[in-house]
Amino acid sequence: MNRVLEEMEFLARSANRGDVLTALTDAPHDRQALAAETGASQPTLGRILRDFEDRDWVRETDDGYTATATGRLVAAGLTELSDSLAAELHLREISEWLPADDLGFDLRRLGEATITTPTQTRPSAPVGRVIDLIEAADHVRILSHAFNEATLAAVVEWVADGGTFEGVFSAAAIEAVADEAALGEQLRRLQASEGATIRIVEESVPLAVTVADDTVSLLLRDEQGRLQAAVDTDDPEVTEWATDLHGRYWADARPIADSDTDTFGDTP
Repeated sequence: MNRVLEEMEFLARSANRGDVLTALTDAPHDRQALAAETGASQPTLGRILRDFEDRDWVRETDDGYTATATGRLVAAGLTELSDSLAAELHLREISEWLPADDLGFDLRRLGEATITTPTQTRPSAPVGRVIDLIEAADHVRILSHAFNEATLAAVVEWVADGGTFEGVFSAAAIEAVADEAALGEQLRRLQASEGATIRIVEESVPLAVTVADDTVSLLLRDEQGRLQAAVDTDDPEVTEWATDLHGRYWADARPIADSDTDTFGDTP
């Protein structure tokens, strides 16, 4: 293990080392091409290449320097670590609210995601971000344990303007909406719309996922249920995961019924 740590330290001491090894993994380079791509000086490149040759990570060919099989192995690990650390840094401030056990994709896929958090002047900014994505889309799917007032109102108007909506909600989420007279009326309007289909699952739903065309948004809450962030991305792997997840819940859900949207005041 000590030798492994020594090699990690060797690579970490100079950003140029990683850049050079990655470049030589992509294609053979001579020193001039390496200098142009990495910004390293010729004396620095000389030292790096000698060190790499001593480790059998690179060799010189007629086409220039190129990475060996073990050099490519090291470069792949270095790239993976770099991507992991970049994603971790990007997600660090919201990491405690990420439902990692329920996310069926590599978290590195969120390394360039848009993160929207509440502010003092815009406490509902995460919901606003999701609504913006909905209003810019043609087709929206939602899987969620909640249907908040702002999103419900936006979806009702958006569907009236021609959008198509497929929502899967927990029974508890629909009950909470139906128990509020004004929200229940909005829900009935949505239920009656030609462009909207709503289904219900009896069990709890651990996530709040919106798929607006090809963009996925996750609403993150803390243990007390307070909204902490919206995270959205158009990464294809995340979009595929979210679409499949919605489809699995959709297949097990039942259509919403008139009785689901009755408020307590409507029932004897």
